[in-house]
Amino acid sequence: MTVQQSIPTPADAAEAALAQRLRRFDSATVYEANGRNGAAEPGLRSRLPGSRVVGRARTVLCAPGDNLALHHAVAAARPGEVLVAHALDARTGVWGEVLSVGALERGIAGLVIDGAVRDVDAIRALGFPIFSRDLAIAGATKDVPGALDLPIPCAGQLVRPGDWIVADDSGVAVVAPDRVEAALAAAEQRAAGEARVVDGLRAGGTTVELLGLAPAPIPTQETTA
Repeated sequence: MTVQQSIPTPADAAEAALAQRLRRFDSATVYEANGRNGAAEPGLRSRLPGSRVVGRARTVLCAPGDNLALHHAVAAARPGEVLVAHALDARTGVWGEVLSVGALERGIAGLVIDGAVRDVDAIRALGFPIFSRDLAIAGATKDVPGALDLPIPCAGQLVRPGDWIVADDSGVAVVAPDRVEAALAAAEQRAAGEARVVDGLRAGGTTVELLGLAPAPIPTQETTA
């Protein structure tokens, strides 16, 4: 059953516009533009190649081997949010096809999880974006509450509820809400600068010249005694 959507407010429209602006840039550009802050560890991998996820974080802390908190997170999430979870145990697949269907029906943008998922073929067929550390076929219990909407560690980053998430094949970037406008401005400048470098390369220049890199080291001759 598809969840009934509430009437959009001006705040919703502003949020959607901000997400659309962030979507123009890949995760690496957003990380660089954020002062080289907020890069999740490289171990998180996209399970739906070619996908890009942008949205506010709804945080989830699972008990080891248990996914009850994820079920409650899906039920509570607002459309456009990204679930960001720490599973504490990568030997258990705490997310699969059923939760993916539930997340899609609620308009959840994607899942970033420091942990393992399963049913990857079915999830890819559904088209639900997931960025996980591992894959595991062992099933989870549904007994331990865990925690929702608290600051959590995830792949080397402390993620707070409401942080902006930009995730794609390159990785996952986390941006605090009070830094997002500055990061966007820096990303726009960075993209313009990279475009000029590309034009210069196509005109015959080199990255050493165009980026003003230091000269190559001068070889020194070895002396014999």
